[in-house]
Amino acid sequence: MIMTTKCFRYPSPLILGCVAILALLGCGTPSHAQTVAVMVNGEPITNYDIEQRSKLDFLTSHKPAVRQDVINELIDEKVKIKEAKQFGVDPTSSDIDSSFAAMSQRMRLSPEQLTKSLESQGIRPDTLKQRIKAEMVWGSLVRGRFKESLQVGEKEVAAAVEVKGEEKDEKPQTESFEYKMQPIILVVPHGSPPAVIEARRKEAEVLRDRVLSCDQANAFFKTMPNAAIREAVTKTSADIPAAVREGLDKTPIGHLTEPEVTKQGIEMVALCDRKPTTVDTPLKKEIRDKMFAQKFEAKSKAYLQQIRKAAMIEYR
Repeated sequence: MIMTTKCFRYPSPLILGCVAILALLGCGTPSHAQTVAVMVNGEPITNYDIEQRSKLDFLTSHKPAVRQDVINELIDEKVKIKEAKQFGVDPTSSDIDSSFAAMSQRMRLSPEQLTKSLESQGIRPDTLKQRIKAEMVWGSLVRGRFKESLQVGEKEVAAAVEVKGEEKDEKPQTESFEYKMQPIILVVPHGSPPAVIEARRKEAEVLRDRVLSCDQANAFFKTMPNAAIREAVTKTSADIPAAVREGLDKTPIGHLTEPEVTKQGIEMVALCDRKPTTVDTPLKKEIRDKMFAQKFEAKSKAYLQQIRKAAMIEYR
């Protein structure tokens, strides 16, 4: 439900008094004017909100934001958050901060660095956190409410794999492996000069020649200063990026993969076991994920249209 309201009445003495008090308190600075542009189910979207989101959208898309598109985006978020809250999906501030930190990590930044980067563009971190919150609650709500209809059947996946193989005129990838691995880190202090990093890398190469089993790897790295070996993890081909799979497939069982320089230092993986599995293949996982995404998008769009029609939207 959409309403447009224009009001031409003179303000009452009480309102004028409140305005005067706010002015004395310094709450009415023009740069942060909270003029309401839209009310959504009784919650305001201000011109400042629109300005902030426009800057964020430009930062992520590198295209000038259309004002009405930004307003629609903010309206959608309001109705999504309200709908999710009715079903008990209401993340805490710490949940949102954790997602903000995870995003900064994917960008190879700390949360403080991401905050400073946003502020340098005139964007408050809360603007991004609000978008993160809407995405979090909506994803959880749609997956939770429509779990059954979003499921992708194995017959659907198998048929799509065959079609993809026919399109490429080749046999579909049917082989998959299960890898048992132990990640290893040779710690290099942050800010170390290149010579120190290179020396540590050469040390890793020497160890690759010496380690012939995961038992040996544990004996070496559990007692070595500034080194660590983690507990064994098991993953299938479908769970591992292609470049990493390639490295694992050419590594003999019991040996270490080629050393890689990371933020923590020099990292390798001890390959404890590799055996065929019928659980999944990278191609099947890719197709299954794509099918799920298509179903999720269609259900999400229809659901949003439904709750938006029922929302009270009032333009000022």
